[in-house]
Amino acid sequence: MNLSFFIAWRYLFAKKSRQVINVISWISAAGIALGTMALVVVMSVYNGFDNLVKGMYHTFDADLLVKPAEGKVFIQPAYFEELANDERISACCPVIEENVFLQYRGMQSVAVLKAVDSVFMAVSPLRERTVQGKFNVYFGEVEEAVVGRNLANNLGINVAFIDPLWVYFPERDAVFSPLDPMASLKREKLFPSGIFAVEQNYDSRYLFVPLAMARRLFDYPKEISYLEIRVHEGVNTRRLQREITAGAGPDFRVLNRYQQNETVYKMMTTEKIVIFLLLGFIVLIISCNVLGSLSMLILEKKDDVEILESMGAKEKQIRTIFITEGWLISVLGLLTGLFLGLLLCWLQTTFGLISLPGSFMVSSYPVDVQLTDLLIISVIVLGLGLLAAYVPVRSVFNKAISAA
Repeated sequence: MNLSFFIAWRYLFAKKSRQVINVISWISAAGIALGTMALVVVMSVYNGFDNLVKGMYHTFDADLLVKPAEGKVFIQPAYFEELANDERISACCPVIEENVFLQYRGMQSVAVLKAVDSVFMAVSPLRERTVQGKFNVYFGEVEEAVVGRNLANNLGINVAFIDPLWVYFPERDAVFSPLDPMASLKREKLFPSGIFAVEQNYDSRYLFVPLAMARRLFDYPKEISYLEIRVHEGVNTRRLQREITAGAGPDFRVLNRYQQNETVYKMMTTEKIVIFLLLGFIVLIISCNVLGSLSMLILEKKDDVEILESMGAKEKQIRTIFITEGWLISVLGLLTGLFLGLLLCWLQTTFGLISLPGSFMVSSYPVDVQLTDLLIISVIVLGLGLLAAYVPVRSVFNKAISAA
């Protein structure tokens, strides 16, 4: 065993002439342990919510989205039709999306109409988020609509009712007449078949309808708003995105999941960094206790230092003893904090100790412990501990010991 480490370890657990030194040392270790535990728990809970939100967006958004670089719609070139034959791609779904006006049993609302084909309805993960009725846009020959839960509540929609849902959109080149404003609108009739629930932003705005109905309503015989591409599990999406971007040319933009909701993901990342910095600052303040305990210990061990010097110990080696002891306080605090934090996360995952109030997608706080976070926490705590141990040794040791 290294001599400096051995002596530092003995100093850490040995009784001091002043009991306050022991008290401050163990308070420092306990504070670092609590700070570390808080970092582990908060970061893990945040990761759980992060995964929950991403899962909701992943349910609604495609792996890749092809949009026109300019304008609202485009006609599919032959290249996009050939993508369906790519073994890496599970589905290519043309979509028409537009804002429309809805009317149902005297209730009215503005919504985002998303017109899809049968392939989309067959592969979409939204099938698993249907809370009422069925996720279908056809019942035989009858055209139907699947509506978001909040939008359905606002309109009073119930799939058990037989009342039609009317969809209105301004007719192209129509002249608006204030005497008869409805004359400039085209309308289509649908019957609600199902209600889905994913996330409030989607649930309050979207409804799914047949692609053929949207072509009639918007007068788009061949045009689409964008192309949704879903890939098989394990496929390198970034590489596929680059290939499609090169094949589609400058007239199109190919967006991955992150780019489709770039603002949301940036905000979530920023929030995590801010939370980590705040908790890390708390750990920094707690680590300052090591300064006091180590400074007092150096002053107490003057006689021991003189003995070590007489036995041939060099000044650098003696300094290392005190730095190591101060750092050991942080190490003990870190290990204890990691153990307690991981224990709390395991208990929350296994037993759901803390439940979420109100109605939510999960009954208790989600937790996801990530190795990267644990490594970063360890580096930060050990780095702060080493700094807190080095400062008093550099200043107090030079003044008190060297002067002696």
